[in-house]
Order: sequence, then structure tokens, then C-alpha cells
Amino acid sequence: MSTQRVSAAVALPPALDARLEAAADLIRAPLHADIGSDHASLPLWLLHSGRAERVVIVEKTAGPLEVARRAVAQAGLHQRADLRLGDGLEPLRTSELESVSLTGMGARTMLGILERGRATGRVPAALVAQPNDAPGLLRAWARAQGYGLVAERMAAGFWRYPVLRLERQNAGDPDPAYQGLPAAAALAYGPHLLRQAHPLLLQELAAQLVRLERLERHARPQVLGDLHTVRSALDWIEREDRT
Repeated sequence: MSTQRVSAAVALPPALDARLEAAADLIRAPLHADIGSDHASLPLWLLHSGRAERVVIVEKTAGPLEVARRAVAQAGLHQRADLRLGDGLEPLRTSELESVSLTGMGARTMLGILERGRATGRVPAALVAQPNDAPGLLRAWARAQGYGLVAERMAAGFWRYPVLRLERQNAGDPDPAYQGLPAAAALAYGPHLLRQAHPLLLQELAAQLVRLERLERHARPQVLGDLHTVRSALDWIEREDRT
């Protein structure tokens, strides 16, 4: 079959939204596994852009898997995509754990997937994660499990979405990403994003400061702790701007 005919058979996938575009920017691998892919937008884009040569798409229920299957067929990329029904990392072989993504889920859902995978020896070598909430939980888990946080992005959308790239490192090695930063602020808001003084992070910190200062008079420990974390993040960024 000629190159012209192959190209004609492959449909251009829809453009990614900002959060998935940020995730795609952190992925490049011969084989990539996307867990909870839904419409298969991210893995199809990885194939089309050359950021992955093959993909594995995992869905927990039959409905979303069928949606992903139709999207793959419409894109003409079924020969390069393997679709599987299963829970999280369970359907993946060891050789398919080199590059994995989890996007569009709550952090606790992601941690459940990762912990169930760890219990069966399925541990991603590199993980790109876009949690919808509580990214500090994911960063703390990663540090405890020997992952280095090598890159972060932030994308605008319904919320401001952080996107993390985690890579396994030698057990016991400290993650250099956190060095020299206020610990709680770095976990909550991201060491790379703090160092960049990312514009979306600054918006997030300003919004959190307003929200928490309104609650400060109630003097609840959780509120006071969160407020201290926000102020320490802003203070660190301000000091860095002056140096």
C-alpha cells in the first residue's frame, strides 16, 4: 500500500483540550498505556503525533471501552492500539509498564489504581498523572514510593489542572525537585510550578488566599494550616522574585 493511501486512511484525531495537551507534552515512548481513556483522545493523539508507536487503552467497564474502540476504528489506527477491559494496571504486562498515564480522575482514585497495581507487582516506570483534585496526595505518595517528580505543567479548564511526570528512581534517594522549598507548599502546589511562578499557579494561590482568609476567623486547624501553606508559597515566590 502506498504512503499516500495509508495517510488517507488515517483520520486526524480531534484537538486535545488544554489539560490533555499538557499531558501529551510529557509523554514520549515506544509503547504507552492510558488507563481510563474514555474517548481515546490522548492515546490517539500520541499515535498521530509520533509520541508513541503503539498504545494500550484500558477501561474498567464495557461501555467506555466500546466508545474508545469506535474512536480508534474511526481514526484508522486499530493496528497500533490494543484495547483491554480491566481494572487499572491489572491488564498490563510487565513490558507495558514503561510509560503509563492517568488523567481526568480524582487523586484518591488514582492512588487506588496505583496501590492495587503495586500489590500485584505492576509498578509503572514512568507515570504522567493529571488529577482533578488533591495533587498533594499524589506527590506525597510518589515521594514515599521512590518516584522523582521530573516535570510539571498546569492547564486551564473548568479548574486549574496540574499535570505531573513521575519517574522511578533509586530507593531512598531524595527527590531534588523539593530541595530548598517550603515542604508543605511544594507538596500542595508543586515544586516545579513554584519555581516557575507559573501564572496559573499564581491565580490559584490568589484564589485560595481570598477563600481561606474569609474562613480564618473560625480558627479551625485545617483552615489555618492550609492558609499557612498558601502564604508560605506566596512568600517563597516573592523572595525569589527579589533575588
